[in-house]
Amino acid sequence: MNIRLYGISNCEQVKRARAWFGARGLAVEFVDHKKTPPTPALIERWLAHVDASRLVNRAGTTWRKLDDAERAGADTRSGAIALMVAHPSLIRRPVIEHDGALLVGFDADDYARKFHG
Repeated sequence: MNIRLYGISNCEQVKRARAWFGARGLAVEFVDHKKTPPTPALIERWLAHVDASRLVNRAGTTWRKLDDAERAGADTRSGAIALMVAHPSLIRRPVIEHDGALLVGFDADDYARKFHG
C-alpha cells in the first residue's frame, strides 16, 4: 500500500494522522513541506481532486498574516497555486495521496473508510 502524507512535522493534525497510520501498522511516506516545498505541478495534481477552497487553509496563522491583496489572489486557481507555493503553510494539512485519491485534513472516520482500519 503506497501512502504519501504531505505536511509539516510539528503540525498537530499531521501528528495525529501519522499516529493513526502507525497504530494500524500502515507505512506512510512523509513529505515535509519545510524540507521539500510543493511545486506548482504537485499542487495542480491535488487540484484535480479537490477545489482550491478546500486546499487553502484560511483559518491559520499564515493566512492571517497575508495582506488583503495576497488573500485576494486565493480567489483564482493560479493565484491560489502561487500562494501555496510561496507559503506552503497555507496548505490545509495533512494532504494524503493513495491509489489515485486525495484526502485533505485529518478525519479518523474518513481514514477508517479509506484504509479499512
